[in-house]
Amino acid sequence: MILLAVAMALSLDSSEASRFAKLALKCVRQEYPNKLDHVMSGPQEVQPPKALHPSFYGCFDWHSSVHGHWMLARLLGQFVSQDFPEAKQIRAALDESLAPANIAQEVKYFGEPNRKSFERTYGWAWLLKLSAELSDEVRKGRTPDTQRWARQLQPLADAVVAALENFLPKQTYPIRTGVHPNTAFSLSLALYYARVAHDEKLESLIEERALSYFAKDRDAPISWEPGGEDFLSPALEEAALMSRVMIHRQGHKAFDKWLRAFLPGLMKTGKLEPAIVSDRTDPKIVHLDGLNLSRARCLYELATALGPKNPRAAMLQRLGDLQAQASLPHIASGSYEGEHWLATFAVYMLDARALQQGLATL
Repeated sequence: MILLAVAMALSLDSSEASRFAKLALKCVRQEYPNKLDHVMSGPQEVQPPKALHPSFYGCFDWHSSVHGHWMLARLLGQFVSQDFPEAKQIRAALDESLAPANIAQEVKYFGEPNRKSFERTYGWAWLLKLSAELSDEVRKGRTPDTQRWARQLQPLADAVVAALENFLPKQTYPIRTGVHPNTAFSLSLALYYARVAHDEKLESLIEERALSYFAKDRDAPISWEPGGEDFLSPALEEAALMSRVMIHRQGHKAFDKWLRAFLPGLMKTGKLEPAIVSDRTDPKIVHLDGLNLSRARCLYELATALGPKNPRAAMLQRLGDLQAQASLPHIASGSYEGEHWLATFAVYMLDARALQQGLATL
């Protein structure tokens, strides 16, 4: 079990990165147990996970495998200049998973009948996050293989972009759940990709959809959260997305006004208790560890958006720390229910805190 001392729990050094990497390296090639999101059009499609998804068959489900690969690529980029013991294994895993023939099979799967809603939009968004991570714009050649991996993954990223561009204009209403289909979370990841890739068409579409869905929202019922299986905060994910969209489109003052109207209670009281996780061997209850990590990330992102001169930024940062400290010690609980995915959420959260503290750039 990974127990991080409180003094170190909110930063990521090479030792903690190594521990997180080991969790992903263990599961990206672990085919079973496996939860397939697979609609079969005929008996010929009764196949094992690795045959269906030669790139992303591990880590229990497709999206967890994708974001496990994102975490490995992220850690490799961050710690490549240091004595990072898992670097060789990470390169080998990325070489295998992102091999052109494997990616071609993943692209083929996307294009087959009855695949229109496969991993929509959560898995799509994580695939774009992985693609952005491998982009030269992000990594600047920190690893010699990054450009090759990015090029090999691009056909699948292109398929996902095409699917998003086809789907989002049809999605009249956002999905406001605290689990995978949450619209705000997926739009945030896809927007990051669009900006890294300089895809102005996709960026404009995402911003338009976000404003259409959320610009008029007021008085979010954050007191109703969390639901019993949430790993995302519907209110905070929306606020984090709107910080990216509104500041870019309308400026800081417009976003600050929107945020005060959207989360009036939180902005005034500064109270948000971490979720209680009663059983980390239960695959749904352990989602609440992810919720604490997601909440922390969103709170750090909001603090960054408001800026250091805004007095509420420090309050949001403190709230984020409270959420993070509740679940960081439990990333490796010894139970696969949490271990196959929580490290990704920890790294993503710690990235946001480092950025908020001015220690890193994404």
